Amino acid sequence: MNITDIRKQFPILDQEVNGKPLVYLDSSATSQKPIQVIETLEKYYREYNSNVHRGVHTLGTKATDAYEGAREKVRKFINAKSTQEVIFTRGTTTSLNLVASSYAANNLKEGDEIIITYMEHHSNLIPWQQVAKNTGAQLKYFPLQTDGTLRLEDVRASITPNTKIVAVTQVSNVLGTINPIKEIAQIAHENGAVIVVDGAQSAPHLEIDVQDLDCDFFAFSGHKMCGPTGIGVLYSKKHLLENMEPIEFGGEMIDFVELYDSTWKELPWKFEGGTPIIAGAIGLGAAIDFLNEVGLENIAAHEHQLAAYALDKMSAIEGISIYGPMDPAKRCGLVTFNLADVHPHDVATVLDAEGIAVRAGHHCAQPLMKWLNVSATARASFYLYNTEEDIDKLVEGLVKTKEYFSDVF
Repeated sequence: MNITDIRKQFPILDQEVNGKPLVYLDSSATSQKPIQVIETLEKYYREYNSNVHRGVHTLGTKATDAYEGAREKVRKFINAKSTQEVIFTRGTTTSLNLVASSYAANNLKEGDEIIITYMEHHSNLIPWQQVAKNTGAQLKYFPLQTDGTLRLEDVRASITPNTKIVAVTQVSNVLGTINPIKEIAQIAHENGAVIVVDGAQSAPHLEIDVQDLDCDFFAFSGHKMCGPTGIGVLYSKKHLLENMEPIEFGGEMIDFVELYDSTWKELPWKFEGGTPIIAGAIGLGAAIDFLNEVGLENIAAHEHQLAAYALDKMSAIEGISIYGPMDPAKRCGLVTFNLADVHPHDVATVLDAEGIAVRAGHHCAQPLMKWLNVSATARASFYLYNTEEDIDKLVEGLVKTKEYFSDVF
């Protein structure tokens, strides 16, 4: 894995921000796009822009082939059994809301339990709050260890025969924690529950095999894995999707429409009402081609190395607090931190003046911020195009931040 060659494929990285070379450390929010994806999108709009499935003309056929070809690329990427199990959505948020609004809303009742973790992104928290309110089900939380990890003993103790849904992120967008999804799924299934996995932070970085994980639902977004914004995926086992009702109605998802009733298309199209996200899906397919070419195992190894290097270098800064497991083997490629009493937004502002892009705020994880006893944090997140030199510049920037706010140290 030649990082120099990889970086050349990301044109946005070759620029200066505030007079300094850009150091992009915000890939957990959205990744940058390689030239292959950009050119694929341009080619679609230049050469065969057309709607899909409806027309028999040449452009429509070409667009349909590319769109459905992207679905097959997704199927292989996550090792789903069939393309019928791959639903294109607007992103992880839409995918999780689809599960909550279609499956959960129609299968839960008073006395049932939904169990999630304190580390969930709001997209995998608020939908379950709403379902609980509307159905009378109880929302529960797995306890976390002090380092932000889950113990399987606690998972076993928390899941009961009343548990119907376990919803958990595979990788925390704040702590970087990698959760043992396969083992959690087994425990959930032993108790008759289904497991919903937020894969937004794992699909870009780890090899995903939904059959091996035995998850019932798996959601992820294209824009975090070198693809376009506005495109995501919901995977689900076919027998679950067959018994779920669509939540959007209109064109494209219908089979027959009568005056007073309608029937739906077969999977996966019954969940894709209206003109689908054609360019986004095709662009996601190009991103998957790119990631496969680099190799997910190579990306994971590179990020593991960067995380270990960052934890070592950043831990040496006096006054810094780092959140999540300190063992690099237990986390993905991000480090969330605070610098003494300096507000994370001020930290991010000083770093931006040095050309360094990090995230600051509650990261759409306010309950986790409360669990950590902080109002906000800063986060540096790495991807396949980042280097140890980027981390060195981050450390230099944090030292300058300390100098700027020397009165609080």
